[in-house]
Parts: sequence; structure tokens; C-alpha cells
Amino acid sequence: MSDISYLGADRAPSPGSGLSFGVDVGGSGVKGAIVDLRSGEFVGDRHRVQTPQPATPAAIAEAVRSIVEHFGWTGPVGITVPGVVKDGVMRSAANIDPSWIGTDLAQLFSTALGGRRVTVLNDADAAGLAELTYGGGAHLADGEVVLLTLGTGIGSALLHNGTLIPNTEFGHIEVNGKIAEKRASAKVRKDRGWSFDRWAKELSAVLVMYERLFSPDLFIVGGGISRKADKWVPLLTNEVPVVPARLRNTAGIVGAALAVTNDI
Repeated sequence: MSDISYLGADRAPSPGSGLSFGVDVGGSGVKGAIVDLRSGEFVGDRHRVQTPQPATPAAIAEAVRSIVEHFGWTGPVGITVPGVVKDGVMRSAANIDPSWIGTDLAQLFSTALGGRRVTVLNDADAAGLAELTYGGGAHLADGEVVLLTLGTGIGSALLHNGTLIPNTEFGHIEVNGKIAEKRASAKVRKDRGWSFDRWAKELSAVLVMYERLFSPDLFIVGGGISRKADKWVPLLTNEVPVVPARLRNTAGIVGAALAVTNDI
């Protein structure tokens, strides 16, 4: 898949080891862990550092290096970023420092990690890969699944008949005169002090628009707020079923680990 980049000479862990490493770069935190690809579960705990401010490429690359070194990991590394990745280059930066636009991501992170092979992909696409393999979309070989990560913004992944369509960025679609992620992200709820009932009304309007545009068979919702899905999913009023991501907020790390092992 040409929209996801990799660089370097290290070989991926042998299939027998079943282990890989993923790092998820978010608006508030950068998280990493060793992943057992046989189960999609972490080996031990994840390690998290605060996202540097300003979140420049150099600062984030240093944060990634510190996380990898924390574990003593010496193999390839999968990394997610909150933006569109085309031909290994960052093409958008909605919720991160604008200096990212035009950055050669593979070169940036491989250099920070001593020249090892890295894979870099959109954060929601990574979550989609993980859910397709281990989670809520694993049983849908046919059909359209939209995964949404509800956090600082709204990330999206579109899965068509079991295949990821990268870089969809549905959070940037205008809904009733306002960009979707400015209307209904988890950050908007927190900043405005909304109840789950109030927020569910805004999120429902966004989901209805997505239904009209993409006719999905299922929505999977992830991000930290998915841990409380029982408090707000029943309040949604759109028609298509909505289920929480089974991997919750681990999906980005797991998807990144999958991507670097499979050279996606």
C-alpha cells in the first residue's frame, strides 16, 4: 500500500516470535508497547509520555525514541501520526503542529531510531487494521465498516469488504455548517462540559451525515471515551449499529505493530 511508508534494513521479527512494536502519536500523549501479534495484546504495560508542545516533528521523533528505548526494543517500529500520509510524506496536520506538512516521515523516524526500519501510517487507519484483525470488524468479510476514533479530533478508517481504504479523514466533513470534529469530538465534549446526552445529539448528527454519504453497515467507535461507551452509545439516534472498539484505546499501537510486521 503506497500510502504507508517504511525505510531501513532491519528484518521484522520472525513469525515464530510473534512480537512487534507500535507507537501511537496523539494530540495529548505518545504511547508505545510491545505487541503479541498472535493475540493483539500488549506484552507488559504500555509506556506513555506527554505530547511535546509545540508538537514539532523533531520533538515528536525524540519522544518516540525515548519510548522505544524505554523497552530496549531493537527491531522495526510501527508509528501512527494524526494526519494524511501519502507516499511517505505528511500531507495534513489538523491536530498537530503545521510544520509536519511535507515532512518525510520514514526518514524522520528512521533517523531518530538509528536507521532501523519503520512504518508510518495514519492513526485511525492503524486502529482500523487492528479492529479488522482482532476486534469489532473481524467478523465482517463483506460490507462497509466505518471506524471512528473520538479524541482531540475525529479520526476515521473505512473498511470495504475487509480491505482498508486509507486516509479518509471523515472528521473534516462539514455537518450542518460546521466541521464534524469541531462539533462532536471527545475534546469538544470535555471543553464545553457537556453531558453524555448533550454530546450524543451532536455525535448522532455526524453519524447520520456519514450514513447518507457512505451507507456503512456498522460504526466502530474508539478512543479513550470508548471505555464509557455504555453511557453514551445507547443515547445515539442514528440508524446504523454502533459498537465500541474491542481494543479500546490500544488499537492504534496494535495496528502500527501489525503494519510494520506486514510491511503495509
